[in-house]
Amino acid sequence: MTGSTVVVTGASDGIGLECSRQLAALGHRVVMVGRNPDKTTAAVESVRASSPGAVVEPALADFASQASVRALGAHLLATCDRIDVLVNNAGTVFDRRTLTDDGIEATFAVNHLGGFLLTELLRERLVASAPARIVITSSRGHYGGTLDFTDLGFEHGYGILKAYGRSKLANVLHTRLLAEQLADAGVTVNCLHPGAVATSIWSGAPWWARPVLALGKRVAMISPEEGGAHLTRLAVGEEVAGLTGGYYDEDRLTEPSPLALNDAVAARLWDESRRLVGLAP
Repeated sequence: MTGSTVVVTGASDGIGLECSRQLAALGHRVVMVGRNPDKTTAAVESVRASSPGAVVEPALADFASQASVRALGAHLLATCDRIDVLVNNAGTVFDRRTLTDDGIEATFAVNHLGGFLLTELLRERLVASAPARIVITSSRGHYGGTLDFTDLGFEHGYGILKAYGRSKLANVLHTRLLAEQLADAGVTVNCLHPGAVATSIWSGAPWWARPVLALGKRVAMISPEEGGAHLTRLAVGEEVAGLTGGYYDEDRLTEPSPLALNDAVAARLWDESRRLVGLAP
């Protein structure tokens, strides 16, 4: 898979940045999506400097805002005649329960609904670009994830790890159902745990947890380059061409949690996600 147009969200830092750098070095056109304009510009310039002549472009979106995601979708459709790969990698955590301007719990909004909405906005373009791929960054944290459709937003009993686990479980359920829907369209869909990566995603963790996380970054976590390589493999690696619906732990195809394999839960989540982003059932 060479010379593809690849859209990478969460690309201004961490594994998204390093995946973008690797994709550019391989000769792909890379659209790097970030939230902060200055940070995104600096990231794009860094990737361009590491691969002179590569086609690397910035795009902006705040995945906590559905209006912003819709504007990103319109921008990508206007500027990309084809989209060969969509890497849904944007993610975050919140120490305290936070609501977006759309009235949705922010961890679920950013980590699941933003990518869900963007995928639906770009769906026809991806199908028209087939063979194409969708890659979703999930986590081992999904194994502890729960889904309570009467309280998706944790109005009761919010916890940073519980909210994160729920959003990452939603990523796996989304992957599996979307892969089934697109099975005959030439678009593969896979998700992954990229490894325990030393990035800034946990900067929103409680103050008391930060020293432990800092120590973990030094002694137990892999580098963003290594984590980004797992993303790059699913995005353009020939060895996974045609494979779909999988959950990968780093590079290993792995069985996800029993709840992530529940088709009825996946279907209900799909309907609820469409409702929450204002799409018809």
